[in-house]
Amino acid sequence: MDKVYNVLVLCTGNSSRSVMAEGLINVMGKGRFKAYSAGSKPSGKVNPLAIEQLQSIGYATETLRSKSWDEFATADAPQMDFVITVCDNAAGETCPIWPGVPMTAHWGFADPGVSGTEEERRADFAKIFRQIMNRVHLFVNLPLDVLDANAIRHEVKQIGQVVGEATPQVQNKYIQVEGK
Repeated sequence: MDKVYNVLVLCTGNSSRSVMAEGLINVMGKGRFKAYSAGSKPSGKVNPLAIEQLQSIGYATETLRSKSWDEFATADAPQMDFVITVCDNAAGETCPIWPGVPMTAHWGFADPGVSGTEEERRADFAKIFRQIMNRVHLFVNLPLDVLDANAIRHEVKQIGQVVGEATPQVQNKYIQVEGK
């Protein structure tokens, strides 16, 4: 059986970016990855516009919740292979000690939908979602079974430097359009 890699995605509020990354990794990873998300200061609720984006890829959103990263620092928590921060605040905070000493990386994204009309906020969420999708696509396609630990660490950190949105081909593969 192939190894399933556990990934924890962190943000301060665990309401948007980290939750969208969790869903994208779980869908795009096709069972090879099990992603979780959490926050240093969880907001207590998942942003409805993040839920909307996740529903566009068929991700089950009923059980999503904003939760503390403390849940993943206990001895009985899943042992993480990767911990990825997606907001600059979480990247700068002192994180708990993660069991198993996972590889870490920072993939910063702007906080979506902080201002504007409902239409502008929705468009901003879609843009950030496509940016996260681009990096997740690169991540889940890394040949982890043939790279050594140093090469994996380097590649995962380099993904954080990639700019732009997922290509239309990648988007079309995952985003479900009504009537399609």
